[in-house]
Amino acid sequence: MSTLAKLFAADRWIILDDVQFTRRDYQHRARLADRDEPARQQWLTLPTHLPQVRPTLISQARLVDPRRSRRTVQLLVRQYYGRSPHWQAVSDVLDQVLDTLDTSHRVADIARTSTTALLAVLGWPGNVLAGSEIPTRPGRSERLADLAEATGSTHCLCGSGGLRYLDADPFDAYGIPVQPFHSPMNGPLWLLARRVSSLWALSATGPGDLANELVAQREAHPLRTRA
Repeated sequence: MSTLAKLFAADRWIILDDVQFTRRDYQHRARLADRDEPARQQWLTLPTHLPQVRPTLISQARLVDPRRSRRTVQLLVRQYYGRSPHWQAVSDVLDQVLDTLDTSHRVADIARTSTTALLAVLGWPGNVLAGSEIPTRPGRSERLADLAEATGSTHCLCGSGGLRYLDADPFDAYGIPVQPFHSPMNGPLWLLARRVSSLWALSATGPGDLANELVAQREAHPLRTRA
């Protein structure tokens, strides 16, 4: 939820598909939480092959067994959320992921589809770009600043994790402010925001109420100028 809220508050999502894959992150896995008992949780992990081992880029990561991954995704998501009164919204997201699993074994494709499907069902009006298609400098902060400049962005929304390493100087050189984004720490939807899949919130509240919650968070982080 914390990542989804940050994306929803932005006008553009630039996917960093040309950076190193991180095994212990959420790039190939999600933590499912039971709709009625969210303390009951289970990892949904897609076994991933890294052809370059540690230096493998996200765009190079491949599913070990796409068919098995498809079955796992379908069964576990239905098991956890199939009885929800908002199952149709969850199913709309799931179907798009399953369709992608039928045609691609790239982890980047699955991650992109799952996220854009969630944003679409919630009515996000923004657009998505691939960072690998935009020339940038190699430094971590320089790359992000170059992406913001190349896409005509007015601000860079940065979560608490990014704030620990981001150097604002490259952004200042372009006149692009770095806007801190902090999701709330209270309320039933936000207590698990940094741990569990957004499918839990979607199944618990439905797309309308969840979209309203995300709109409220967007408005809580006003920008002086919106792109």
